Amino acid sequence: MSVKAVKAISIIGMMTELDEVIQFCGASEVFHPDDAMSFYSNTQSFIPLNDKNPYSAPLQSLRSAADMAGLELKYTELKDFKESPSEVLNYTEELVARLEKMVNDRLHCKQEVDACIRKIEQVGHFVGNNLDFTEISKCKYIAPAFGRIPKESLEKISRIDNPYVLFFPCTNDETHCWGAYFAPIEQRTEIDRIFSSLYFEKLDIPEIKGTPEGCLTELQKELEELKKHQKELEADIAEFLEDEEEKCMRYYTKLEELNSFHGIRRYVYKYHKNFILVGWIPADKEKSFTKGLDGIESIEYSLSDGKEELKNSPPVILKNPPFFKLYEFFVKMYGLPSYNEVDPTPLVALTYTLFFGIMFGDMGQGFVVALVGFLMWKLKGMEIGKILVPCGISGMVFGFIYGSVFGFEHALNPVYKALFGIDGKLVEVMESNTINMIIYGSVGIGFVTIVISMLVNIFSSLRRKDMESAFFGANGLAGLIFYVSLVAGLVCTMFLGIELMTPVYIICLIALPLVLMFMREPLGKLSEGKKKWQPESWGEYFMQSFFELFEMCLSYVTNTMSFLRVGAYILVHAGMMLVVFTLAEMVGGVVGYTMVVIIGNGIVMALEALLVAIQVLRLDYYEIFSRFYIGEGREFSPVAARHQREE
Repeated sequence: MSVKAVKAISIIGMMTELDEVIQFCGASEVFHPDDAMSFYSNTQSFIPLNDKNPYSAPLQSLRSAADMAGLELKYTELKDFKESPSEVLNYTEELVARLEKMVNDRLHCKQEVDACIRKIEQVGHFVGNNLDFTEISKCKYIAPAFGRIPKESLEKISRIDNPYVLFFPCTNDETHCWGAYFAPIEQRTEIDRIFSSLYFEKLDIPEIKGTPEGCLTELQKELEELKKHQKELEADIAEFLEDEEEKCMRYYTKLEELNSFHGIRRYVYKYHKNFILVGWIPADKEKSFTKGLDGIESIEYSLSDGKEELKNSPPVILKNPPFFKLYEFFVKMYGLPSYNEVDPTPLVALTYTLFFGIMFGDMGQGFVVALVGFLMWKLKGMEIGKILVPCGISGMVFGFIYGSVFGFEHALNPVYKALFGIDGKLVEVMESNTINMIIYGSVGIGFVTIVISMLVNIFSSLRRKDMESAFFGANGLAGLIFYVSLVAGLVCTMFLGIELMTPVYIICLIALPLVLMFMREPLGKLSEGKKKWQPESWGEYFMQSFFELFEMCLSYVTNTMSFLRVGAYILVHAGMMLVVFTLAEMVGGVVGYTMVVIIGNGIVMALEALLVAIQVLRLDYYEIFSRFYIGEGREFSPVAARHQREE
């Protein structure tokens, strides 16, 4: 439930050893490279390596060629792989050339097949019209044009004042009329222009001889030959891929590895005949990593703890138990914690699951949400699906408490009778007394959540050595005392009849914290031992702090009241299901009643699950995170071949 410790490692060695060092760092799968410039003060003599990656283009070509050939590239083990990088590149080039030729041949054959089918379709429209294309082509004084024209354009032809604009129909389909027009040679350009404006489409029938019937027979024979050749090409490709698949996967995996490892060179700096490489490794991998480096001659390395390198923003590895780990998705979506910051994942996991269950409480619908989440996770690999499973279970638990099963509010009464010996439900949501309890309970949940967030902020601020935030901020110790004292005083006075708001109480626990928050900036600088603690202008500071303090006090109220949405959704669910059952009774009949209930449950479940998921996330982000979380960390991303990362 924290950020895993990392260490910065600086490696210096001869340029002749660079390739071996990079190979080791990449193969270790625990090395996160970083910019050496930020770790050293005197960097004038450092020269970055601007080597072009020789593996990127061949890898992309291989992926493209394999995709066109229908070969799914998979990663495999590289045991006893002794081929050099140049041999890998040569094989890749030959394989890509072979695949591209075979794919192009197949594509060309497919284009010929499509063209032949298109010709057959075109010629078929003129079968049975006693035509002879050979004789027609011998005409010296007219130019024939065969094709199709939209049916709506046929009416326009009769209105054109040109005696040569005539169309001779042959066949019809749903939208067009197929036929021909004949233009005198000297009028051809004008006639073609007119028919073009009528959306006439000329057929691509180059050098067709004889009758349409004879031409159709020849085209059918040509199509059979082309399809036969197409099958032969497909068989050749399939045979080639089967023979080369295992070797191809090994070389592809190696090429991916070389491409990934070459990325480390972008972080390498040359210093005379030496190189400098800086990165991060998990603290628990230090021994195994340094042991591997010790086996490389002519290199030196030094390590420093991540806490000593905070200025360089150590990358973050979240470390959480399986249940909490599900909710890292939300934390990463907001922003990872800094290395010296508290990981909010456990708090998110508990509050999100609890609030979702309270707001969505329905035993039947909760089961459906959990089931849908499980399927989303297993079938689609969606991260949100894993979160919906515990949220759905939480909804089932609170649905049992509310006595709601797909909106049936009394379905669990026999269970309550058997287990607890009571005739009604544990909680009758729609009763007036219960509604008041829900409203007060929602405010109480908000109060407890805000107090916990303040405590986390104090702890997190002390870890960051931010004394202003820890002691004098609105979410620090002063803010905590003010908020708790004010709420306790109001509750005791208004609801318990205890006069807690005495002058001493007000001065010590309400007024004094307000003064500390008002003076938080200079007090914070003083507590941190800074010499320049006074503001440049006290008048400007007082004016600014007054409005900020007013905003802080207002935010305590609005943030607490924001949690009323928790109780509101309990009532909304009961109200929506009441509407569904009212409509079902109005429809009447067994079938009608059942259909309305099923459809209504589906609509309510989908709508409410979406709204509750968003509203709970809003509470976490805006009411909880805003009090203690910065989220400006960067993820620990070690260099490794892509298949190793995915596994």
